[in-house]
Amino acid sequence: MKAIVIGATSGIGRRTAELMAKEGWTVGITGRRTELLESFRNEHPDADIYVSSFDICADDSPERLLELIGRTGGADLIFIVSGTGKQNRDLDPDIELNTVKVNVLGFIKMADAAFSYFKSRTEADPSFRGQLAIVSSVAGTRGMGTAPAYSSTKKMQSTYLDALAQLARMKGIPMDFTDIRPGFVRTDILSKDKKYPMLMTVDYASELIFRALKRRRRCAVIDWRFAVLVFLWSLVPQCLWERMTGVKS
Repeated sequence: MKAIVIGATSGIGRRTAELMAKEGWTVGITGRRTELLESFRNEHPDADIYVSSFDICADDSPERLLELIGRTGGADLIFIVSGTGKQNRDLDPDIELNTVKVNVLGFIKMADAAFSYFKSRTEADPSFRGQLAIVSSVAGTRGMGTAPAYSSTKKMQSTYLDALAQLARMKGIPMDFTDIRPGFVRTDILSKDKKYPMLMTVDYASELIFRALKRRRRCAVIDWRFAVLVFLWSLVPQCLWERMTGVKS
């Protein structure tokens, strides 16, 4: 099995890539911080790991991704983990616009490049079936007043994956799509001075994510507690939801 993990310098991306390497997968890892990518490779000297450092928002990021796929010897799975987000009740424009830049512009660059790669692989080998997976968030299920750009861009990512799945059917491309929607995971995105309900460790969340990837789940909410929470959210009328999220803490 050959996989590309986009955003493997820390957190969920790094831990999931470790699980892949431990199972003997060939893994290509990307991120902006070269030293962290190289430390990953040094920590797994017996694993088949390829490294490429680049910013997903850069103009040449699609070409850099394809170059990494080539050095990895191809890809059966491309997993987009890169993303950013902060609570932003004051609507600091720098925070909101940077979130949109990474979670929309960078995401689309990677998703489209991955889709095109799998399309070309299938044209060359009709028996091939690739898998495009992303990490969105339970925050994308309803608009969160504490993080407007983050919740809306995560909703966009899920919707974009839906669109690509339909496009693949329209074009007759055999592909699987996986939307990973974690709840609160103790990663660098979360503020260290705030308390979060049902907080999960990176190890625990990544184990569940890796399991969902191997099963090629279409959508996986991580974990069952957040699956229940998201269901309950769907039952809340909009007028009540706005009052709930409008309360200041």
